[in-house]
Amino acid sequence: MPPREKPGGEGQHGPVQSEPRAPQPEWSDERLIRECLGGNEQAWSALIDKYKHLIYSIPIKYGAGPEDAADIFQAVCLELFAELPRLRKVAAFRAWLITVTVHQSFHWKRKHRRRAERERTDVDEEELEAHPSVPADMIEQVEREQMVREATARLPPRCQEMIRLLFFVEPAMPYREVARRLGLATGSIGFIRGRCLRRLQKTLQQMGF
Repeated sequence: MPPREKPGGEGQHGPVQSEPRAPQPEWSDERLIRECLGGNEQAWSALIDKYKHLIYSIPIKYGAGPEDAADIFQAVCLELFAELPRLRKVAAFRAWLITVTVHQSFHWKRKHRRRAERERTDVDEEELEAHPSVPADMIEQVEREQMVREATARLPPRCQEMIRLLFFVEPAMPYREVARRLGLATGSIGFIRGRCLRRLQKTLQQMGF
């Protein structure tokens, strides 16, 4: 019987490589990016999952429909994969990602408007020729939205699901349906909702919201 290889020790063919650790919700961008650049595929998935709603929300704000927003999302992800190794300041990652997404959304809108121009629809020519910039109010809005997402992701699973069902599902879901999906009594929803929101508020305050 061959000797067993100990974790982190020497095997028959050299050092045993440990499996990359699965990313956690509280991991910072710096750690996620370091893991991504180190070849941790789970970290790539976690980074995209963390920012997918932010990326998708920006083309929607520019008037893109679901299919076009999905195309822009894919384009941003491709640019992220290509450019992340060249990112100099990890602290600027979120601002960089917003800027990239705004540029992609702007170019989509310009192409869409030029198509409309060919169809003789009224078009603002100055807007067509303008250079893309990131509106300050948009930056603030998407930053705040992202912080709420990250704070929610740090809550216990039941609180995450309750907040999603109560505040992010359209049309609004009645308490009895929320209770059914969570396996709770309808009368307990209000109490648990309040507790989850207090946890969310505390987490947001810790994050500097």
